[in-house]
Amino acid sequence: MEQTKKSKVNAKKGLLEKIKLWLSKKPLPSSTDRKKFDHDFAISTSFHGLHNIVRNRSKIHKVIWLVVVLGSVSLVIWQIYSRLVNYLTWPTTTSVEVQYVEKIEFPAVTFCNLNRFQTEAVAKFGVIFFLWNIVSKVLHLQDIRTNSTGFKEAIDFLTSQQNFSIAEFVKKNGFYLNNSTLLKCDFFGKPCGSQDFAHVFTEYGNCFTFNHGENIGAREKVGVSGRGLSLLFNVNQEEFTDDPTLGFVDAGIIFVIHSPKKVPQFDGLGLSSPVGMHARVTIRQVKTVHQEYPWGECNPNIKLQTFSTYSTSGCLKECKARHIEKQCGCLPFLLPGKGIECDLKKFYNCVSPTLDHIEVKGLCTMGTHNSSCPVPCEETEYPATISYSTFPSRKALKYLSKKLNQSQKYIRENLVNIEINYSDLNYKITQQQKAVSVSELLADVGGQLGLFCGASMITIIEIIEYIFTNFYWICLLFLLKIPEMTPGPHPSQNQLGNKNNIEEC
Repeated sequence: MEQTKKSKVNAKKGLLEKIKLWLSKKPLPSSTDRKKFDHDFAISTSFHGLHNIVRNRSKIHKVIWLVVVLGSVSLVIWQIYSRLVNYLTWPTTTSVEVQYVEKIEFPAVTFCNLNRFQTEAVAKFGVIFFLWNIVSKVLHLQDIRTNSTGFKEAIDFLTSQQNFSIAEFVKKNGFYLNNSTLLKCDFFGKPCGSQDFAHVFTEYGNCFTFNHGENIGAREKVGVSGRGLSLLFNVNQEEFTDDPTLGFVDAGIIFVIHSPKKVPQFDGLGLSSPVGMHARVTIRQVKTVHQEYPWGECNPNIKLQTFSTYSTSGCLKECKARHIEKQCGCLPFLLPGKGIECDLKKFYNCVSPTLDHIEVKGLCTMGTHNSSCPVPCEETEYPATISYSTFPSRKALKYLSKKLNQSQKYIRENLVNIEINYSDLNYKITQQQKAVSVSELLADVGGQLGLFCGASMITIIEIIEYIFTNFYWICLLFLLKIPEMTPGPHPSQNQLGNKNNIEEC
């Protein structure tokens, strides 16, 4: 190591010696030549004002022009500084544009029953409420109430039934979609059915997505506003139930409207329609484009492993999945990935504490560019306006009671009518843009230089050449003049003694 360092030092010294030798061979210009060079530069440069200082014989005029030039230079420095400071704040502007189209893509809609489980299964297996709370914590962070009545029963069950698959149980004994629960389905005047929906697990158990993203080519588009998806659900309160102590006290359908490329997210986005109501939902498509850091908060380099399109919700799921798999050696079935599925005991003993640790330590954050999941650079949202009316009317109540062979009370307490359509065949693009680009900054700086000093890029090159030439002459001065002015080393006493001896001889 020491030899390597020494060789590097010697190489540097050798290079400096070569430069000094090359400079020492160059002639040093006289003071007259230097003054002539300065004078020629002042009268020939394209930097305005300098030649007026040099050519004017009147001292008053020279002073006036000197003040003008110095004032102009000061102003241009201040202007350029303010422009650079403004640019380094990374300012942005937001443009809003409305695009009209002949056809527009219909969003995906995910529907869930607010009563999540079948009554018969719950009667035999009441611990399912507590178990599902533990499992769905990966999607919807919540406290596990250890003092609840079902807690001890759940712990005993976890100990005795380690191979129990809650995913299969909920899929079999949760809400289902068939001709008895989906009484009517109409999309743009064409009939549809349960086969057009894809099953998905959410915190509400079994949910079903219309116009899902599994088959990209089959995604539906509409060409007329005011028409869209019309559904009539039967929530069947006698067959499906839930635990009111956990906050599930409503009866009806909860749904979320989202892009076909994204996973459904109910937190803060879910819309609900109670029984005995007709919900009319009018939507608009809004596309948002965010700038990357430092102008915005998006990061275009982040790619998801499981989902083809980046979304914050998908990113958070993958982030949780990575930490849980690393800590517990398994993956919850509600999260994406191909690891070993966590059993119920792992859910309670490892997954749940790991989720609390992730939340406390902020291991999976969202929003800013340096968070785990920054905002997407492009996203599509569907703002909705919803209105309700009583369903059905008296006459329709008699008609439906006769058609479905059910009592009028049953119709009022179980049927939910939902319509979702576009208000107009257009979409709005909200785009975040750079307020100042590099080309605009250069143009602004060039304008300030031209306004106050009449300078251009050529002028800057002239000034650089002038400074470089003077720097070159200063280097020559130091190499040639200073060694001549420095006295030589004084002879030592031994040398003086030897000299005297020689003289005596």
